[in-house]
Amino acid sequence: MNVSRTGVSQEGSGGEIHRSLGLTDEEHSAIVGLLGRAPSDVELAMYSVMWSEHCSYKSSRVHLSRLPSAGRRVLVGPGENAGVVDVGDGLAIALRIESHNHPSAIEPYQGAATGVGGIIRDIFTMGARPIALMDPLFIGPLEDPRSRYILDGVVRGIAGYGNSVGVPTVGGQLTLDPCYKGNPLVNVFCLGLMRADRLVLGRATGPGNLAVLLGSRTGRDGIGGVSVLASAAFGPEQAGAEADKRPSVQVGDPFEEKRLIEACLELLDERLVVGIQDLGGAGLACATSETAARGGVSMEVDVTSVPLREPGMSPVEIMTSESQERMLAIVAPEALPRVKEVCRRWEVRATVVGQVLAPDPDGVGRLRVREGLDGPVLAEVPAASLADDAPRYRRPLAPPADLAERRRRDPGRLPAPADCGADLIELVSDPSWVYRQYDHQLFLNTVLPPGAADAALLLCAAPGIDWAGRALALSADGNPGWCRLDPRRGTAATVAESVLNVACVGARPVALVNCLNFGDPGRAEVMWQLSESIDGMAEACDALGVPVVGGNVSLYNASGGEDIDPTPVVAVVGLLERLERRPPAIGWREGDAIVLLGATVPMLGGSRWARALHGEPDGELAPLDLELHARLVELVAGLVAAETAGSPSGLVTGVHDVSDGGLAVALAECATASGTGCLVSGVASHAELFSESPSRVLLATPDPARLLSSAGAAGIEARVLGRAGGRRLVVEGLVDLGVAELDEAARRLQRAFEPEDPAASPGRPGSA
Repeated sequence: MNVSRTGVSQEGSGGEIHRSLGLTDEEHSAIVGLLGRAPSDVELAMYSVMWSEHCSYKSSRVHLSRLPSAGRRVLVGPGENAGVVDVGDGLAIALRIESHNHPSAIEPYQGAATGVGGIIRDIFTMGARPIALMDPLFIGPLEDPRSRYILDGVVRGIAGYGNSVGVPTVGGQLTLDPCYKGNPLVNVFCLGLMRADRLVLGRATGPGNLAVLLGSRTGRDGIGGVSVLASAAFGPEQAGAEADKRPSVQVGDPFEEKRLIEACLELLDERLVVGIQDLGGAGLACATSETAARGGVSMEVDVTSVPLREPGMSPVEIMTSESQERMLAIVAPEALPRVKEVCRRWEVRATVVGQVLAPDPDGVGRLRVREGLDGPVLAEVPAASLADDAPRYRRPLAPPADLAERRRRDPGRLPAPADCGADLIELVSDPSWVYRQYDHQLFLNTVLPPGAADAALLLCAAPGIDWAGRALALSADGNPGWCRLDPRRGTAATVAESVLNVACVGARPVALVNCLNFGDPGRAEVMWQLSESIDGMAEACDALGVPVVGGNVSLYNASGGEDIDPTPVVAVVGLLERLERRPPAIGWREGDAIVLLGATVPMLGGSRWARALHGEPDGELAPLDLELHARLVELVAGLVAAETAGSPSGLVTGVHDVSDGGLAVALAECATASGTGCLVSGVASHAELFSESPSRVLLATPDPARLLSSAGAAGIEARVLGRAGGRRLVVEGLVDLGVAELDEAARRLQRAFEPEDPAASPGRPGSA
């Protein structure tokens, strides 16, 4: 069959076109070999977006296969739009995390907003109703005006989209560090709830079935986004060219998305669709090729039938546009009238744009793009060659040449601070300004508000799904300070922390998804970091019994020639089987004993104290005993879960893990959360006070003897640090601070964005 070359303006010649689209000469030759001819313009554009790092994971897939993805609860693992996990009683959860880093660097509001929209579609395309969002953010220091602008825009974008579409944002993380000054990280996690029998996969099956495009019209926003943005590093030289990149950033409409959610869930409830796929990265090229490849069928698409919002769009633009709020549904012809009726009621556009066909006589399922149903063929390619056959690179790996020297530069050599209290004041931080921009009470499912506990806790319920007494715990975590020193151990410790966080609200972990944010994969040091990080994640997940059911890899995160620190982010979901009352949260009561579970290793490598206050990012991480950590997780989850039952034990009145900022920050956060101070003794040095050694939890209790006995039975070291009371936080010989003073210091972020007298400065927060 002849393939027309119509569809793109011819700028340049020879290798200039494919190189400008992000394809190497070798990749272009591979495409010619697959097709047996030179590709048409439409084919070349589709390969460029589908073979980008964002869509194909061509530099990371060989490593990702080492992650454990099986488990007794896993219904859908990696490879679909979202992972799906059984949570009992015929219910399942869908979970996914994605990055929108480079779009957010160019246009912070829309980059973050469309990141929210895209991750929500990943969830409801599985048949689940989105019920919660979390957003780990990594941005440059606020002293930098552009970083302030990015943070303000990103937070407003997440709030503007999530609040409007009706999905609560229940937590997240905010890390401010110079390495993100030119390349922020905006990771977004979404959780959905569904009846397990409503699960639908993104597959096209049934020759004769129709490909129906649902939702918004297609425009020029987002064209080539995954290749233009996600496969290019940013530097100062790009600052003046931002206006040229803005069309590569999608523009979101949360109200269109809300209608699309309700229409799609109704279609799935009535079993009117055979398969469904969202149009995210690579747009229609991705949705059509992936659904056809998964189903082993051919598909024809007519670009002239695609509803457009801009005149004169070329076939290349139509197939690669990443315009938001669009879904591709596979529908039997007899179901089409009812599909259109449902969509009409929800004011959602539904247009037949193609048809499912049997595989070709040679057994290959092909994607054909036509200009008119009987018009010329603009593209004809094996669907799997777009979806699955991208090159898989085993790029060179090498540790940093100065790794041994960096590990020898231990922060323990630094002199002890003259005033540990002054250092603690600098470390406390309250991200409440961020959380106040988000509505966390949509659906009225949120049991513990953002920041009240180490993990968010939600009722396992949704519209149309009654609550049956269970709860879901969510934690999203990343620690670049740890992972810069030791990507393997740092990632394992990040997984361990996130699992412990869900245990601190009484839940047992059931699944994990990850977002792996790294620098330029062309550098052997970056690929070594990625490989080591994946191995650390695999070791921790194996030891803690947590399957990895999905993830995302974001590469080329660099600016001015400098890669970001390795930043793997994990989101863990836990299940609390019985919730009859709120679990204890961060804090304590007057007169409570304060018990520390776990042993403190007085090492400062990777600590925020060394990195943020003393400019010392080097050293070595404290060891992590995963078998001991698993016992600690089980002990803490059991102790806290006992407080959520109908007859609580009363043994635990407050709980908080010890992690970022060490024991000092954990004590300060408990004091400010409860408005009550403490008197603590037996902390020998600043190294013990600020160490971030793993596997430690602070518990408040009226019965320390019984708590120590429970810890001993589990083989967990425990000791009484002191008692809660008064209005000062005192660590004998090291710290003596008023709780009010700590609380005031923690609100630096709020003061940076909100005037003390709101009436004196009208306008939105952060508008200055």
